[in-house]
Amino acid sequence: MPELPEVETVRRGLAPTLEGARLVRVEARRPDLRFPLPPQFAARLTGARVLGLTRRGKYILAALSTDETWLIHLGMTGRFEVLRGVNARAPGEFVHVAPQAAAHAHIVVETESGARLTYFDARRFGFMDLAATATLAEHPRLVGMGPEPLGPDFTPKGLQSAFAGRRQNVKALLLDQRVVAGLGNIYVCEALFRARLSPRRAAGGVGLTRLARLTDAIREVLEGAIAAGGSTLRDFADVAGGAGYFQHRFEVYGREGEACTRSACPGVVRRLVQGGRSTFFCPVCQT
Repeated sequence: MPELPEVETVRRGLAPTLEGARLVRVEARRPDLRFPLPPQFAARLTGARVLGLTRRGKYILAALSTDETWLIHLGMTGRFEVLRGVNARAPGEFVHVAPQAAAHAHIVVETESGARLTYFDARRFGFMDLAATATLAEHPRLVGMGPEPLGPDFTPKGLQSAFAGRRQNVKALLLDQRVVAGLGNIYVCEALFRARLSPRRAAGGVGLTRLARLTDAIREVLEGAIAAGGSTLRDFADVAGGAGYFQHRFEVYGREGEACTRSACPGVVRRLVQGGRSTFFCPVCQT
């Protein structure tokens, strides 16, 4: 499933086309994705102007002139393709192009400038909704969500408060969207490695000094991944069809049995399963 860097990459790719644009035609080629589309979905979007495009956790949020917000979640295989004029490409030039089958083109949006956005989703695990902008924070998908890890509210003391008295391992709590928004398996593994923190350690026992190192590591990993256009393992592609490149910088994820990348460490990367997900870590330098 796309994590925060992939979703942010898509948001940034969509912004030049969508922000300020009026949606003149919207076609929903099926009544549902993972869940049913909201009533009169296409009609409510048609004619609206996109006032701004933001992100909350793994959600893309398009504020509309109709006082509603269009919520978009990419699920596992959802992605947008942007066409501007004949044979035009969306911003960014990439080596790899991910072709999409026409059968998986579920939502088509055209803007008054002539741009065409198509939402593809082979497995239909993504979903969309429309909600009143004034009460957006109360939306069931957003309410109770933790701080943005790249925002000012994500602090060592805040993490200490969220971890206080918790016996769960630190990795499980970092994946909890109520603790911090947008983190997923890949980047938690990478951040814990950079912070030299064992994924098996009980969260409540991690001191403030180590939490400061962890929050810094999380920010560094996410910022590096966004700069690289995210990570492509199977399905993720940006709006131009290009693959992300951060997977070439993984230090532990997917590297089971390989030597630790820290030159002075004799450890070998191990894999264990936590909460049904693979965790990759170095048992020597992550304590």
